Amino acid sequence: MSEQVTRSDWDQWWRHAVIYQVYPRSFNDANGDGIGDVRGIIERLDYLKSLSLDAIWISPHYPSPQADTGYDVSDYHDVNPDYGTLADFDELIKGAHERGMKVLIDLVPNHSSDQHEWFQAALAAGPESKERDRYMFRYSEDGAPNNWGSIFGGPAWSPVEPLTGKEEDRNWWYLHLFAPEQPDFNWQNPEVHEFFRDYLRFWLDRGIDGFRVDVAHGLVKAEGLPDDAIGPDRWTVTDQEITEEGPAWDQDGVHDIYREWRSVLDEYGRDRVLVAEAWVGDPKRLADYVREDEMSQAFNFEYLEAGWRPGKMREVIDSTMAENARVGAPVTWVLSNHDVVRHPSRFGFEPGYDTDSGIGFDDPQPDLEIGMKRGKAMSLFTFGLPGSAYLYQGEELGLPEVTDLPDEARQDPTWLRTNHKARGRDGCRVPLPWKADPADTGFGENPWLPQPDYWASYAAETQEDDPDSFLNFYRRMIALRGERDLGSGSFEWIEGAGGDDVLVARNGDTVLVINMGEDEAQLSGLGSVLITSGDVEEANGTVSVPANTAVWLG
Repeated sequence: MSEQVTRSDWDQWWRHAVIYQVYPRSFNDANGDGIGDVRGIIERLDYLKSLSLDAIWISPHYPSPQADTGYDVSDYHDVNPDYGTLADFDELIKGAHERGMKVLIDLVPNHSSDQHEWFQAALAAGPESKERDRYMFRYSEDGAPNNWGSIFGGPAWSPVEPLTGKEEDRNWWYLHLFAPEQPDFNWQNPEVHEFFRDYLRFWLDRGIDGFRVDVAHGLVKAEGLPDDAIGPDRWTVTDQEITEEGPAWDQDGVHDIYREWRSVLDEYGRDRVLVAEAWVGDPKRLADYVREDEMSQAFNFEYLEAGWRPGKMREVIDSTMAENARVGAPVTWVLSNHDVVRHPSRFGFEPGYDTDSGIGFDDPQPDLEIGMKRGKAMSLFTFGLPGSAYLYQGEELGLPEVTDLPDEARQDPTWLRTNHKARGRDGCRVPLPWKADPADTGFGENPWLPQPDYWASYAAETQEDDPDSFLNFYRRMIALRGERDLGSGSFEWIEGAGGDDVLVARNGDTVLVINMGEDEAQLSGLGSVLITSGDVEEANGTVSVPANTAVWLG
């Protein structure tokens, strides 16, 4: 462990980094049991390095009953036996570092599993005990203590008595903003603070370079736990943008926690990062998470949600860049992750179409031909923007959402707790196809989520030697991004170059173009084609960019 560092010592690699999300259960299966594992990640480190990545972020790898595919943590200091051992994880960190890649892991601080030793001790100890004070237990004789609903559907409060069978627990409730198996910690309790400081040091001592903080905007609840404006069944609300606003979300007190954590990370070097998963719609409020003494990055979910709408995209880019500049932080761009429909499928619908509930076989289906073109174009434009960029595993293979997943195979708690109203997130979590054999694309004959028959057509081994494949396009794009130093570049719009539906911007010596309209765009005097997402024509200093296409010029 190094001494406390000063600003002059900062290694700000994260300001311009390309970071790849590994969802370990679905990334690569080394032992053929149908579940991804740590050795599977180790096996693919050279593949990851071939993408010119700066870091990988590994979604929860901890022991867990899997009520929420790992986000219900039963032991914060170990590795899920299905995935491997701590020794395997140490080898993974070492192997990534040897290849010049940092390693980030998921930190889940809002809630634990109900099987965590603390929650089990709380149930055993009884009402008003110090053990129960680590969680959000409340007494109420008139039903749940307030009207809050779970993000996964249903009420956010569950009664204690059915868990303990004790009369003394009648009228006692515990809070879970997510599944009942995920009780919320009480962040007013000093023991919770101490626990997570120790957790940070445990993983930092093992060489971890940073943490993606799950539900970063939810740890602190409003004083008195007042009712919210939505009520207990959030999935009946038509405006899903308000699902994570109100007294359970984005309270000012969360920032004190992140200042506390920042001081712990600084013991190891200012290059260690904290990344906020904060679904905060106000760019000013979101920028507060990345102030100098708090976090390093916050996912720009407004950009992810902007869709195929040029005016909205431009508005989000301008507002987030301005607010982040106010606090001296880079913008972090993201198009897909394990919680949303994969973006080639999202872009296959009319702009503004709501896919928040997921997509099933009997729902309207995306136009994948258009979605693939738009998804590839949006990726190219996004990776040309200054700041840090994230990609979700399989994005580099052009994977769409699996929309024909059998309902009986679905495991997302959203599907279960909404009484099958919302299909949930399983469609973006189907294991990756590595081999072209339809009977076994790399996860044996029984992957934990079934892979569709057509999955083999996206296999990495098929794309590897095809110069025109999605995979090799991503390799060229990210390598060129590094060569032209776009992550550390500048940004300005080039006005009037292609019409309202064509976004044209300059990042240093590179011009970024995306045609989001229906007609071909003619651009003159802006440079020659460096890389394009589709077929463009270039003649006499003019570049013709078809609809649903992006290009870098230089």
